[in-house]
Amino acid sequence: MLWRRLLSLFVLLAGALSLRVTAQRAGRREAARDWPQFGWDVASSSAPPAATGITAGNVSSLHRRQVHLDGTVDAAAIYLHDVAVSGSIRDVFFVTTTYGKTIAVDADSGAVLWEYTPPGYSAWAGTAQVTNSTPAADPDRQHIYAASPEGRVQKLAIADGHIVWTTAITLLPSREKIASPLKEFGGRVIAVTGGYLGDAPPYQGHVAVLDAQTGALQHVWNSLCSDRAGLIDPGSCRSTRSAIWGRAGAVIDAATGNIFVATGNGPYDGVTDWGDSVIVLDRDATRVLANYSPADNARLEGLDLDIGSTSPVLLGPDVLAQGGKDAQIRLLRISAIAGATAHTGNELQSVPSGSMMLSTAAVWRSRTETWMFTADSGGTAAWLAANAGLTQIWSNQTPGTSPVIAGGLVYVYDPNGGMRVYDPRNGTQIANLECGSGHWNSPIVVDGRIALPEGNANAHATSGALNIWSVSAGQ
Repeated sequence: MLWRRLLSLFVLLAGALSLRVTAQRAGRREAARDWPQFGWDVASSSAPPAATGITAGNVSSLHRRQVHLDGTVDAAAIYLHDVAVSGSIRDVFFVTTTYGKTIAVDADSGAVLWEYTPPGYSAWAGTAQVTNSTPAADPDRQHIYAASPEGRVQKLAIADGHIVWTTAITLLPSREKIASPLKEFGGRVIAVTGGYLGDAPPYQGHVAVLDAQTGALQHVWNSLCSDRAGLIDPGSCRSTRSAIWGRAGAVIDAATGNIFVATGNGPYDGVTDWGDSVIVLDRDATRVLANYSPADNARLEGLDLDIGSTSPVLLGPDVLAQGGKDAQIRLLRISAIAGATAHTGNELQSVPSGSMMLSTAAVWRSRTETWMFTADSGGTAAWLAANAGLTQIWSNQTPGTSPVIAGGLVYVYDPNGGMRVYDPRNGTQIANLECGSGHWNSPIVVDGRIALPEGNANAHATSGALNIWSVSAGQ
């Protein structure tokens, strides 16, 4: 009868809808246990809200496994829970070495599951041509994006590491370096370029936006000769330098898709040359929505004290913090620097950071409070952001790279060796986990595990190590 057929159809549709909702919920649960890109989210807050399984009570007794790698990872790892790799469902860390090998590591056993080696690897291995980039995972949890020293971004299959596409984001990879992490947002990959050690021109910092599905280079914003769209021959621009090289690279406001970057030493005219500036671009990287440069930008540029040594920090919808090599943290109101017309000075606040900032701050939103954690060669500090100002709550003299706050604990890697774990509110040291020395390496803390690469890109080594601490020896 018709009514029975309609009832059967309704039951089938209801069942399909239920399965779809269940799958979507499961996907969200799995994603909550991931660390898909540098700093965990597109803003690089380094502060995931989920519990980690690591507490003040068990952090000192974690089990460490050290994994040998065919390269040094002078960056951070990313992590995906329960993904299909090599025919099995696994928890996996992904890293990119200084010479562009991207490696998948089983988080439980430490086994290397696959390696992707760029075709030109032998040409630059052991040289100064490197990358310090961290890969980014696609939300489909089937692909990742990675950079390599020849100035290319590639999409790799998580299942076996095979390449899906590769795209160049510079015309002069021997001078323009991909030093910062890749970001994935809204079906696009966002990458930035800088220069190599010694500021050897010609190069320009630029922001590249790629289509995540096809690899097509959609837009490029150049921080010098910004009136010229697309990739430019660095030697064809009258201006040079202005690297975008902060450890977080481009920082993205997830609510708007706007892209925030900070530039390094270079000429500034507030029209087409934007050295030593904070720039806010639209999500397509085609328009300058806001901009800022210190009033003494010429002095900073002359003394190699660029503010681009660190990426912007989003403290709220209308407030950002910007550090720099001059050991100052500047607080800016975004609405006050809006528009393409040049804005210099007029900071909300400027406070000493302690030393040159060459790392990315972590931002922790706890109930009604917003905290910022910073680390540099002079020490580690905690700041409370309130009433459009920063107040330092605690500090110490233990140096560190980019901090992470996860599961109610602050993790800071001392590049001289050792990873310190602190109470976020008072700075009490809870643990010091043993590990070797490094450079810009930084930890991730997720799903009952901590992962930290060690080693220094400037040593030009073709081997390295990944430390994995876990709650149980079986992990």
